[in-house]
Amino acid sequence: MMKVPVIVGKKYISFVSDLGVHGEGIGKIDGFTVFIPDALPEEIVKVKIILVKKSYAIGELLSIEKKSPYRVELEHTSAYGGCQLAHMTYEGQLQIKYRRVKDVITRIGGFSEEIVLPVLPAVHPWNYRNKMTAPVGSVHGETLIGYYKQGTHDIIPMDTCFIHQEGNNRLLRFVKRFMSKHSISAYNEKTKQGSVRHIMGRVGDGGKMMAVIITATEELPKKEYWIEAIQQEMPEVVSLYHNVQNKVGNVILGKTMHHIWGSPSITSSLRGLSFEVSPYSFFQVNKEQAEILYDKALECAELTGNEVVIDAYCGTGTISLCLARKAKKVIGIEIVKPAIEDAKKNAQKNKIENVEFIAEDAGTYMPKLYQQGLRPDVIVMDPVRAGCSEEVLKAAASMQPKRIVYVSCNPATFARDAKILKEQGYELTKVQPVDMFPQTMHVECVSLLTKVHK
Repeated sequence: MMKVPVIVGKKYISFVSDLGVHGEGIGKIDGFTVFIPDALPEEIVKVKIILVKKSYAIGELLSIEKKSPYRVELEHTSAYGGCQLAHMTYEGQLQIKYRRVKDVITRIGGFSEEIVLPVLPAVHPWNYRNKMTAPVGSVHGETLIGYYKQGTHDIIPMDTCFIHQEGNNRLLRFVKRFMSKHSISAYNEKTKQGSVRHIMGRVGDGGKMMAVIITATEELPKKEYWIEAIQQEMPEVVSLYHNVQNKVGNVILGKTMHHIWGSPSITSSLRGLSFEVSPYSFFQVNKEQAEILYDKALECAELTGNEVVIDAYCGTGTISLCLARKAKKVIGIEIVKPAIEDAKKNAQKNKIENVEFIAEDAGTYMPKLYQQGLRPDVIVMDPVRAGCSEEVLKAAASMQPKRIVYVSCNPATFARDAKILKEQGYELTKVQPVDMFPQTMHVECVSLLTKVHK
């Protein structure tokens, strides 16, 4: 077993070769791995060791002896919140994401890196998020609204986040002013006292907004004043909700939702389709990049108007409805029943009739469809970060579609799943990364797998 060559509290010089999954620099000290937050590849840095484990250590960045050519100096680092790559040029971010996708495709999946296409860049690398959730707290009686320091529930105050659309930043500043003016308490996680826990903002078409005030209390303090003030100071807000979350834990929205003023929803359009968005609704937070992502998924599906398509993990039906305009029929399957209800409403709103939404587990329901004689031409899958279960993958392959289009928010779990599909007779022909979340380590991929004919 290797002897640990570093000691807590001591300072060392390290060369940074790469970034970890959370955007931290990866350095070596006498061959021993040290993770260094805020360090970038190609830098030589001085670090102080703050934690040592058997196989790695964590170092605090003290100084940069040699800077990366991709480093950007930030004037207000605290304003960037969870943006792990905000101190890196956008060109550098795209290179890191491209390298990461190629690495997992070859290392985990066993495929050639040549099938990975360059990352499609964001139209706007800043001010792209149409949804915001921000924790509320207080220190010495002062209201704090911002984001959690990584690995903690300590709130770093923020009045502007440069990846949020500006409407959400205005909402942050409004809530802080309003709470201070009316002496409204913030919730304290330790004492379980106080009221306001989180603020949610959503921006729809034309800049119209929804605001949700989340409290630990059953009543919203100064309810009438909220309505009056938000109309006066933020006329773009057309929908106001109060949500009650009195459970201990990290779930932001509770089960009790009160619509207290304005419209019950806002409208957001995507690829010419219109969607009603409520507080619980899923909708892509970067609409511009979502349209690029969906365009690539449609390109992979190669629809002519005669195909039957299954959309597994269909959610609220955004991809399903885009597919339906070019397919003979689309069957959307999703285990979350409220999402299926939203999907049906979205189909009605857009007058799309060649789509059917089913609230079932795709892994168990697809074999039933196969037994009933259904043979889809294309299967589209867009699972959560954990990827697909092996049951879903085998069920999809057993239906023998000509093409499987896999949309993934986690390249590593996709590479694992693609390897399973290869064993089931499907060849991975291309992987198209799309930068949905600039300034972060996240990258989405649209991939095409085709049936191998023996």
